[in-house]
Amino acid sequence: MKKLVSLLLTFVCVLSLAACGSKENNTPATDAATTAAETTAAETTAAKELVPLKVGASTTPHAEILAVVKDDLAAAGYDLQIVEFSDYVLPNTSLDDGSLDANYFQHKPYLDNFNAEKGTKLVSVAAIHYEPFGIYPGKSASLTDLPDGAKIAVPNDTTNEARALLLLEQEGLIKLKEGVGLEATKNDIVENPHKYEIVELQAEQVARALPDVNVGVINGNNALAAGLNVAKDAIAKEASDSLAAETYANIIAVKEGNESNPGVVALIEALKSDKVKKYIEETYEGSVVPIF
Repeated sequence: MKKLVSLLLTFVCVLSLAACGSKENNTPATDAATTAAETTAAETTAAKELVPLKVGASTTPHAEILAVVKDDLAAAGYDLQIVEFSDYVLPNTSLDDGSLDANYFQHKPYLDNFNAEKGTKLVSVAAIHYEPFGIYPGKSASLTDLPDGAKIAVPNDTTNEARALLLLEQEGLIKLKEGVGLEATKNDIVENPHKYEIVELQAEQVARALPDVNVGVINGNNALAAGLNVAKDAIAKEASDSLAAETYANIIAVKEGNESNPGVVALIEALKSDKVKKYIEETYEGSVVPIF
């Protein structure tokens, strides 16, 4: 009898130990599964909590530069949504109507002129880079090859045309009215001894028109979009100490009153970083120059 009781007690202990062992062995797996589920839920919640930040930009180089800081903005709590444009009007009208939080495609003289013409109240909050204008060959391989009456294509918007004409003057092709500076139009040409024909085109069309003109003056982003590099392909470019170089920095613009928008502040901080500076210098090789 005693032997039977002893055997029963032993059996009960073995069962208890097995049950305890089973419980202890399952705990880590259960905890791991719970932790994984909690982590996934936290990540999903965090993603949902990112604040949208819509920024309009020209495709090259502006949208490309913005893409470099997308993860940095996410770490700061913002979902950077890059909205690409192929013209110079919609990015500003979209900013004015509130469709965008900021845009990055223009320089301040263009912005000022746009405000004056459209009655908008858009302001610059940061200067990021400068894109040197260049004169690119079309039918003529160099400026010394230009025949009398040669066709020279230039952008037709007010500020970019003035900039193109100043570059033509810098190279001795024409002479502008004294003091006209950044207000210059082709009507301000006072000397044109070789009777060059100034062909005014939309900025994005100048590169495509090169086969039909002798040379074209192209602004930086449109040259890049056409696969041109001002350091390698241009036959002349703006001097680094020119009035244009000092004036035509590409900016981040917002609607007046939104200058202190936390998302915009975070965007500017991310763009003015060593990471972005290195990216610009290595990617564009002089076609785009950081100014921070």
